[in-house]
Amino acid sequence: MASKTLFKSNAGSLIPAVDTVNEAGGIAYRFPAKHMLAQYAATGCLNSTFYATAEQQLATVLELCKNLEPEFIARTAIYARQRGYMKDLPALLCAVLAAKPNAGGLLAEVFDRVIDDARMLRNFVQIVRSGVTGRKSLGSMPKRLILNWIEKRSDDQLFRASVGNDPSLADVIKMVHPSPRSKGRAALFGYLIGREATMTEAGASWTANDLPQLVKQYEAFKTGASKDVPDVPFQMLTSLPLTSGDWKQIARNAPWQMTRMNLNTFARHGVFDDAQVTQLIADRLRNPELIGKAKVFPYQLMVAYTQVDSKVPTVVREAIQDAMEIAIANVPKAPNGVWVFPDVSGSMHSPVTGHRTGATTAVRCIDVAALVAAAMLRQNPGSAEVLPFESNVVTSCRLNPRDTVLTNAQKLASLPCGGTNCSAPLSELNRRKAEGDLLIYVSDNESWLDSPNYGSWGGDRTKTMVEWAAYKKRNPNAKLVCIDIQPYGSTQATEREDILNIGGFSDRVFDIIAEFANGTLHPDHWVGVIEAIAL
Repeated sequence: MASKTLFKSNAGSLIPAVDTVNEAGGIAYRFPAKHMLAQYAATGCLNSTFYATAEQQLATVLELCKNLEPEFIARTAIYARQRGYMKDLPALLCAVLAAKPNAGGLLAEVFDRVIDDARMLRNFVQIVRSGVTGRKSLGSMPKRLILNWIEKRSDDQLFRASVGNDPSLADVIKMVHPSPRSKGRAALFGYLIGREATMTEAGASWTANDLPQLVKQYEAFKTGASKDVPDVPFQMLTSLPLTSGDWKQIARNAPWQMTRMNLNTFARHGVFDDAQVTQLIADRLRNPELIGKAKVFPYQLMVAYTQVDSKVPTVVREAIQDAMEIAIANVPKAPNGVWVFPDVSGSMHSPVTGHRTGATTAVRCIDVAALVAAAMLRQNPGSAEVLPFESNVVTSCRLNPRDTVLTNAQKLASLPCGGTNCSAPLSELNRRKAEGDLLIYVSDNESWLDSPNYGSWGGDRTKTMVEWAAYKKRNPNAKLVCIDIQPYGSTQATEREDILNIGGFSDRVFDIIAEFANGTLHPDHWVGVIEAIAL
């Protein structure tokens, strides 16, 4: 018999060697270029994060785009906007296409799918004009696409889209010089760019009477000539002297996202004194169709719930919880056992969309991690267990699957923090000789405590991969998912048949996890999902 000492099985012998050092200084596996671009596009907001500045992120994305085919850049832009609900990075990728030789046709293919509202249009124009992608002028193709975008909108849509600056819609109109298709459209353009009604030799170019009806209603309300609140964006009205009745009318007309964001404002202005309006708002918040159209991040509902004032009625607060349950309805179920590892380390307490002066989100990475963990627990009662980790597994936290997602998410997000040790949960499962077919990390992947420079373990493979190999030996059908919620370029568990790395924090992440768990995901996993997008 061959010597068991010389020829013993080595669980880590087939694990690939690490090839990079992460931002925290730990050893890691570098994402391939396509995966890295997708990671940045799905999580990056071009704001400074815990480990990287906004400038570093921008430089990384532009460098990646130099060597990737335009078709993948175009598909990534669509994915990031339509499925990741991102804003800055999809607009940047469109600007990159605008600057690439012979990519005008591709830009035309994706423009309307990515630049789907006025904010995205303004983002695109701002990025192109900044010169970061290599040109400062719009160019003929982008100009035609912008003109087409304007032409497709009705007068009312354009007027409502005129909120926002740097550049404003008026600035964009001045840049591209659209030809008005009617006297009403000519009047609207003149109104938006601040040009007063004028007379020419041919007669009046436009008069106040030519303005679209919505603009007339708005002007009449501004001047006090009318008491009817016009159906315009909230931002157009807040600077005006509004009565309680005006606020109630605004609340009646408000779209879903505006309602979510202004519950405390409504409470301050007496909106909830009216039981009928209160019920209307509650019904709106829990409406599945409106939730889907709003493209709401589940964590935005968490923020709405945690920050809502006590003056907001109970029926409205409960509607937010109902909305949360609807928003996470596609969380996968795994009857053979689910382990969820939310990272509660120090870096996870940074804003999920990064730091930006005057506009930093109140939502932290840990809030998103806690929300994913709580959602998985809620959808898999009896078969799921949550193991929070930082330097070690946090064993003091006990969650009740019957509690609401928001309640459990708040418990997790309040845990004390330490360093980052991504291998800790797997080490704990191996110590327990635990079983389970689906394991999910929610982290920034910046593990360093289990790297040779910091801890007692040494080697050229991450400790996470070594522990995973040991777990797989006991659970051969197990699959590992690493949800990364920050725009960095490495992982602790390299991509392979049984390991999925995915970036983002929209509810669409759950769909991909479900496909991966069921074995129906494209062989290239997440990048394969992007490459399958039709152009």
